[in-house]
Amino acid sequence: MSVPTTTAVHGDVADGYGPVADVFRDNFATRGEVGAGLVVHVDGRVVVDLYGGLADPRTGRAWTRETPAVVFSCTKGILAVCAYLLVQSGQLDLSAPVTRYWPEFGANGKADIPVRWLFTHQAGLPALDRDLTRAEVIAERPVIEAIEQQRPLWQPGTAYTYHALTYGWLVGELIRRVTGLPAGEYFRRTLAGPLGLRTWIGLPAAERDAVAWTLAPPGGPVPFPDQVSERSLTMGGAFDFPADADGLVSFNDPAIQAAGIPGAGGVSSAAGLSRLYAACVSEVAGAPLLSTASVDDAVVVRVQGQQRYGGPDAGQRWGTGFLLRSPRVRPMLSDRSFGHDGAGGHLAFADDRYRVGFGYVLNQMGGPVDDRANRLTEALRGCLD
Repeated sequence: MSVPTTTAVHGDVADGYGPVADVFRDNFATRGEVGAGLVVHVDGRVVVDLYGGLADPRTGRAWTRETPAVVFSCTKGILAVCAYLLVQSGQLDLSAPVTRYWPEFGANGKADIPVRWLFTHQAGLPALDRDLTRAEVIAERPVIEAIEQQRPLWQPGTAYTYHALTYGWLVGELIRRVTGLPAGEYFRRTLAGPLGLRTWIGLPAAERDAVAWTLAPPGGPVPFPDQVSERSLTMGGAFDFPADADGLVSFNDPAIQAAGIPGAGGVSSAAGLSRLYAACVSEVAGAPLLSTASVDDAVVVRVQGQQRYGGPDAGQRWGTGFLLRSPRVRPMLSDRSFGHDGAGGHLAFADDRYRVGFGYVLNQMGGPVDDRANRLTEALRGCLD
């Protein structure tokens, strides 16, 4: 059925999925949504394809079905999918020491860290002691060298703290060492290209003008809980998070988008994320990308509870590179849901119980209490059950 275009919302939903469209529309009416896209696959078929609002309120540019946005930490889930493909092909062993693939990583107390701990935020490397400029971070090599020389902030494996940005270079360099390709290029050749995704880790210049303009959360900056958290989220001051004093979000910078910051700089349309995750668990372009054994491993909760650094426990449950169903903060669909959210409210995940791929992207970053994505997944669950 066709969705009415009230509040500049457009698209289509399959019969039985009208409640999802109702919530998507209501997010604009009651939750301050500015521009957004939502795509849901079930059994490899698109059942929800909605978009609306403004991609760039500065110019009045409308959000279209193809509009991509910076999806922040949803990028981490993309890298995790890439890693599981390498595990399935026998190129990567999650139990092996990182130094098997990246010998220089072992300096200063890191020789025994297994690959899996890079994905589970247990490596003790959420922040670096070395101060890096934005230009050095974009260049990437200085970050890799700083990681190699960094001493863990705790005994690896004994605690965890979310590796907000360093995750991307830890996992990205591992992918490069295994495949010979930068993580963004490996993703393009292996997944984005074959699946026809409007998803990039390293935005092509030709796509720059299509990207949504990200708006800072309402209410201004929130104090960091500790210095490690501040250095983690800003790379020691190279970026402003979530925005600078004037409300400008750093990741609107074309140079940052082109660089493809691998832990937070992915750019994608809603359809790109939904199709990627749908392909993991259903027949989108042939057999599912991930084996049952891979999904079984991916949905095991590896860490949860209070972090070593950061604010009070918000209830996240983490697997190997993926955010898992976390009833208090990200209920998703079931204990077979795996994916990742992104700063400001983005959410993308798969669920092999429901054979779902879900992708929701936006440009108005949410504040500390933001239920837009959770309302959508709750409505979807009601349609599926």
